[in-house]
Amino acid sequence: MSEDAAHHLRVLRMAPGQPIELFDGSNHIYSAQLEGLDKKTAVAKVMAGELADRESPLHLHLGQVMSRGEKMEFTIQKSIELGVNVITPLFSERCGVKLEGERLAKKIQQWQKIAIGACEQCGRNSVPLIRDAMTLEDWCAEPADGLKLNLHPRARQSINTLALPVESIRLLIGPEGGLSAPEIDMTSRQGFTDILLGPRVLRTETTALTAITALQVRFGDLG
Repeated sequence: MSEDAAHHLRVLRMAPGQPIELFDGSNHIYSAQLEGLDKKTAVAKVMAGELADRESPLHLHLGQVMSRGEKMEFTIQKSIELGVNVITPLFSERCGVKLEGERLAKKIQQWQKIAIGACEQCGRNSVPLIRDAMTLEDWCAEPADGLKLNLHPRARQSINTLALPVESIRLLIGPEGGLSAPEIDMTSRQGFTDILLGPRVLRTETTALTAITALQVRFGDLG
């Protein structure tokens, strides 16, 4: 197993001889026994495997305009625990993150590791994809099935007024300063529906998790 997996086992205070559960991203789980563990590696003997589908019936693709520092990491980790399937980091007009080239590539790799760790924590067997970053305009223009939603404080619809059933959603979460007026107009032209979460203004990381939870309650597997 990888160094990250070995670290996770040490955090759990696992010891050789103890039973563990493994996953490989294929929606299967494997019963195994830990045979060796040190600072960088772990060795396990696999006993048996079986399909264990723990995925929500709602397919959620989160388009998150990048936030600074630990806020983005927090959003990725918690949204995966809540069942998001794909995350695309986005650049927008008011995005406060300035990353490109090698620095951006390393950040994407770091976020993918966070995704794996979140799966280990919550018991998901299929690891969500952290896509390469792109501009808001390019992401909104991608062909997509299902609903396309944009959180907007002056929207007239709420999640509870969206018609059932829904199997796939693209959810756009803007930056800390919100989307600009031209960007909001662009999302409307691309078929996004503006929705309102409630009367209070939420931080970007709170907005993402609140919206995902509400969508999973209405269309997915929470509650």
